Amino acid sequence: MISLNIEKTFGFVSKEKVFAYEAEVKAAQEMLEKGTGKGNDFLGWLHLPSSITKEHLDDLKATAQVLRENCEVVIVAGIGGSYLGARAVIEALSNSFAWLQEKKDGPVILFAGHNIGEDYLYELTEYLKGKKFGVINISKSGTTTETALAFRLLKKQCEDQCGKEFAKKAIVAVTDAKKGAARVTADKEGYKSFIIPDNVGGRFSVLTPVGLLPIAVAGYDIEKLVAGAAAMEKVCSSDVPFAENPAAIYAATRNELYKSGKKIEILVNFNPKLHYVSEWWKQLYGESEGKENKGIFPAAVDFSTDLHSMGQWIQEGERTIYETVISVENTNHKLEVPTDEANLDGLNFLAGKRVDEVNKMAELGTQLAHVDGGVPNMRVVIPALNEESIGSLMYFFEKACGISGYLLGVNPFNQPGVEAYKKNMFALLNKPGYEEESKAIQARL
Repeated sequence: MISLNIEKTFGFVSKEKVFAYEAEVKAAQEMLEKGTGKGNDFLGWLHLPSSITKEHLDDLKATAQVLRENCEVVIVAGIGGSYLGARAVIEALSNSFAWLQEKKDGPVILFAGHNIGEDYLYELTEYLKGKKFGVINISKSGTTTETALAFRLLKKQCEDQCGKEFAKKAIVAVTDAKKGAARVTADKEGYKSFIIPDNVGGRFSVLTPVGLLPIAVAGYDIEKLVAGAAAMEKVCSSDVPFAENPAAIYAATRNELYKSGKKIEILVNFNPKLHYVSEWWKQLYGESEGKENKGIFPAAVDFSTDLHSMGQWIQEGERTIYETVISVENTNHKLEVPTDEANLDGLNFLAGKRVDEVNKMAELGTQLAHVDGGVPNMRVVIPALNEESIGSLMYFFEKACGISGYLLGVNPFNQPGVEAYKKNMFALLNKPGYEEESKAIQARL
């Protein structure tokens, strides 16, 4: 189970002020439980882990097995919440060099539909030539430009290259139950499909088929992932006292730090496999809280790598930041530092030590230096990089996000600002129906 330590924030905010949030947090939790707060149409994630059935997981696993048995490559087509959760889990659990190995345990998992890079899409389609590949098309509407464009290319290539019958079993839709272009296409073509629940927003959807299907295709245990999240659902439940509830404490602490002038939260990891967990977290908090000209700016760094690029700014730059460190207690592998007779690099004092011990001392040394430099630190400890731990971590962040958004006074479950660039893009591309906008934007240019 994960644990939270906020002791290294108390030189900057007082424990009394953090614990003074108890009544506000309780009110926020009640709004979540009773559905009386803003965005109450999107609370399906709240008790999702404990409500997922074995039958549903079996259906997902059976579909994943079809793709694993028939495809050399599977492309996950989605953007934002339709891909970040899956990618976060897959990258956290994967062998960093598996894609280079000739003998593979399952299909290579690639991602598309999250950008409009012509070179990226060209290179992807070139790589897929001569390969049996499948696509998991994740889109509630089926008309999100980035994903729809990639899917159009991939669908045609799959049909041309592997035949329509192969495409029928190798393309899976994760979309709306009844409406939208992706639903119409899935029904027309006879694709296997899974439903994105109406009451779960994209950034909270990792434990729906949006995340679970790609994770299962990658070969990971979705039952354990869900079990980890379900365990954290209990730990963060509204009936758990404030002082023992990590989601409540995290939400309160970050809001008090924000009030004290700490406007930027940097999520830190000391394990490169957690890079995409940070990317997922950035969307979760940025899209949930960045409204009405307020909200903590979510940033992320990979240490110790970024200590050699961003470390200077974090140590001595503007003091508007705090850090939340994800610390992994146990590694999955063991590697010791060897002795070198010449000792030209001066590292013989480390000989015989585990590489992870060196990393842990880098973590501790960094925390002490940053706190001394005026950067409050919180620490989230997970036991290991496995399905249970990652499931727990993600639910913890989700529950804390819901509470934190209500403490801030915004609707944590909408994202009205996301549409602004789309309207301009459609006007610039002369999309039918945007004639007036096209005239207006051309006049501005």
